Amino acid sequence: MSDRISPEARSRNMSRIRNANTGPEMIVRRLVHSMGHRYRLHRRDLPGCPDVVFPVMKKAIFVHGCFWHRHEGCKYAYTPKSRENFWITKLEGNRIRDKENLVKLEGLKWKTLVIWECETDDLDLLRKRIHVFLVQQ
Repeated sequence: MSDRISPEARSRNMSRIRNANTGPEMIVRRLVHSMGHRYRLHRRDLPGCPDVVFPVMKKAIFVHGCFWHRHEGCKYAYTPKSRENFWITKLEGNRIRDKENLVKLEGLKWKTLVIWECETDDLDLLRKRIHVFLVQQ
């Protein structure tokens, strides 16, 4: 199946996709800050370069896009119809790498929380999840 838009339009669309400071990530950061917590961003010395890091507590939050990180059962985690083999390989590679990074962080005695893009819609529930994560030992 061929792409429905021109290569130039597709290139323009893809160039606008960011890997840091995304909308869902900014929602989480504002929420954490409003709860009185301070954090560091994108620590490259940690496996997976977590989005929000609490070094003293040894805790990290990853904010994953449902499409890019394959949120199981989510309507946003679809597989594009064009170049299906490319996308399956690419997206499954992301999922496997994410899992490996969580295991590495656990081996370094870090606690992690994964927040999915679709979970940023319910701010009350999100606030509770983050609070529980940050206050647990």
